[in-house]
Amino acid sequence: MTLADRWLLPDGVKEVLPPEAERIESVRRQLLDLYRSWGYDLVMPPLVEYLESLLTGTGHDLELLTFKVTDQLTGRLMGVRADITPQVARIDAHCLHVESPVRLCYASSILHTRPAHLQASRNPLQVGAELYGHAGAASDVEVISLMLDTLAVAGVQRPVTLDLNQVGIYTALLQMAELSQPEQDELTELLQRKARTELAAWLAVKVSDAKLATWLVALLDLNGGTEVLAEARSCFVDAPAGVQEALDNLQAILEQVQHRHPQLAIYIDLSELRGYNYHTGIVFTAYVPGYGQPVAKGGRYDQIGKVFGRARPATGFSADLMVLVSLSEQCSSELPTGILAPEQLDEGLEAKVRELRAQGERVVRALPGMSGDLRGLRCDRQLVQHNGQWQVQPLV
Repeated sequence: MTLADRWLLPDGVKEVLPPEAERIESVRRQLLDLYRSWGYDLVMPPLVEYLESLLTGTGHDLELLTFKVTDQLTGRLMGVRADITPQVARIDAHCLHVESPVRLCYASSILHTRPAHLQASRNPLQVGAELYGHAGAASDVEVISLMLDTLAVAGVQRPVTLDLNQVGIYTALLQMAELSQPEQDELTELLQRKARTELAAWLAVKVSDAKLATWLVALLDLNGGTEVLAEARSCFVDAPAGVQEALDNLQAILEQVQHRHPQLAIYIDLSELRGYNYHTGIVFTAYVPGYGQPVAKGGRYDQIGKVFGRARPATGFSADLMVLVSLSEQCSSELPTGILAPEQLDEGLEAKVRELRAQGERVVRALPGMSGDLRGLRCDRQLVQHNGQWQVQPLV
């Protein structure tokens, strides 16, 4: 790297400058206040952990996104977190020792080995909330509602579409199929791509039960508005009990979300299998027009704490705060202005500066020998002494 290139950042790694940094920090504070008002307690997990702890129950995708380093003290492999959810699961399972439902939230940086998608940063600022210790639909509905409030507080005023699926439907069908793990992965990939012709050919070879094959192909068509749920009921009328239970759960969540958010657009897609290998129930994603990726996502993952000795029910959501702020329509892009205070030593001046700062004003002290355009200090006012009193006047 030449001297001229030393300022370059790695591809996909972003830094945040004024005024964007102040906008992001302002929204971060508002969101943490929102979560606190809902009863969610803030946690601050470490940036690195031992790898076996960090990747627990999260699937292969997260392992590929995780930077790995060697701990110089122990020689063990550590990972720089690529997702905070496993850390929060560890905290609930191993550190808190309570039986009642626990609500936790966070807002911290994560790091990815590669962008999660073309529009993504490799160093997102992840915000989210997790609810542990309750297995019913009510906790999923609470988390979905909090996710929607997160978008509103962040200033995302575009109409939101909520995508819903219940991976228990697919999981129950997989249990019937008795496929190996590589075969399950192949089937999931075909469904995700909605590759109907390839899927039919694959099922003809791998699945001998004709009814089961029909159900699996039907997942491709079970997507659309809320009427899809009735279509699924009809399609899976004689499916295994696990499928019926998952449909009951999806219907209960759908009805409660509609009751709380009657104007919300809801889309159901039973072939959307994101994270099926660690999600255990509802999976939900929020989209807005003009942004081709989810702006927030979450779901139920009841087994995530099992390796820590407590497989408590768990549900939660997360989002990239920098994406939310970039989509915000209410945050000002202007930097806050301030008051310029002279450099001289004066007891009255010191008292006035403290008073103004206590009121929330931005007060910048002049420095000896300072020259140039004072407006570069982002001050539009100044402190001037008049009749022995320090007063705020326009900067001319």
